[in-house]
Amino acid sequence: MTNSRHLWAIGYDDMARANQVREEIITLGWVTRGLNLEDVVVVVRQPAGSFMVERESFPAAHNVLGFTAVGFLAGLVIGAPLAGAAVGAVIGGAGTAGAAAAVGIGEDFIREVKGMMKPGTSALFVLDTEGDMDAILHAIRGLGGTVLKTNVDVERARLVQATLAGGSR
Repeated sequence: MTNSRHLWAIGYDDMARANQVREEIITLGWVTRGLNLEDVVVVVRQPAGSFMVERESFPAAHNVLGFTAVGFLAGLVIGAPLAGAAVGAVIGGAGTAGAAAAVGIGEDFIREVKGMMKPGTSALFVLDTEGDMDAILHAIRGLGGTVLKTNVDVERARLVQATLAGGSR
């Protein structure tokens, strides 16, 4: 499974925690050799029910313009599939939609994540590639959150979920 791309949607019960964890994950990506990040995006569902994407430039993103697979997914979750797909296809090239499909972003994935996000919550979307699993697990221990959806096998998802829920680092 080397160089496999993993997509994670991790949910939080408040609107701020996904943003906090994003900062920790990005820092860990620079420090931990085992965590090979491609993109990280936060989606917040406002108390009134609307969605908002909180995205900063990510230095390792393959497309300098920011139309990566995770950014594409976030656009779809907030209800802008036509705009996200059209802009991504025109500016980001066919690679954006192809990358989205390659990491398991389909209509079912989007519908399920959107349905799981209740008003007043947030989700962190992380796209990574295969790395040193022991180093990754050590780095994410106790960060919290619930794996809402992923494209990895069930055993790996359970292991990551248990580690996120684990005691403080």
